[in-house]
Amino acid sequence: MSDAVFLVVMGVSGTGKSTLGAALSKALRLPFIDGDDLHPQSNVDKMSHGEPLTDTDRQPWLETIRRTAVSSVLNQLGNHHKSHAEPNAMAETETTLDNCSMLGRNEQLSSSMRDKDQKPGIVIACSALKGSYRSVLRSETLSEAEASKHLGKLPTCFVYMKGSREMLMNRMMKRQGHFMKAAMLDSQLKTLESPENEEGVVTVSIEWSTEDQVQEVVRAFEDGEGHQHVAQSKH
Repeated sequence: MSDAVFLVVMGVSGTGKSTLGAALSKALRLPFIDGDDLHPQSNVDKMSHGEPLTDTDRQPWLETIRRTAVSSVLNQLGNHHKSHAEPNAMAETETTLDNCSMLGRNEQLSSSMRDKDQKPGIVIACSALKGSYRSVLRSETLSEAEASKHLGKLPTCFVYMKGSREMLMNRMMKRQGHFMKAAMLDSQLKTLESPENEEGVVTVSIEWSTEDQVQEVVRAFEDGEGHQHVAQSKH
């Protein structure tokens, strides 16, 4: 799966991860999943009551996101490659895929329908605030043998949506029907460990238009920078 890519659109609540993720899905012709749809109900209940999640709460959620990404890419590559993943993990993840919304899934999950030059991959929106969370998404917390057996060798890159507290708070106050409370923004900003010095990171400003954000990400991958450190380079 070295030619595939798992693209995580990350940042605190209110940055527009889902909007950018859906736009990247169309631009890159990859399926998109909102990571919030993969939260267990216990996490949703806590956040709905304004209770921040603990690292213990997040661990299984992050692992589910990684498994979902690997399963999606294996489906795109065809059944032959599924022999490299643990059957129980695959069965569990395929059930998850059936129960969540995946934009672009019909176009990308069948290897026979992909263009000859179309690389497999998936875009998932996930806050990924801490370096340790991103390590789980990269499958770095498991031994090499375990990672290969359970979660596959799938390259992972991040699109970091960066913005000021003032703009984020303004967006949060205008949102309706989202379980995240605006009062939790400061807690998220305090938790945030910037990924800008990590490899495989593209940074975009939330002040840019969605079109400009997409162009920056696409440019980075076309230039081969998606698998290397990418600093802000526009505007």
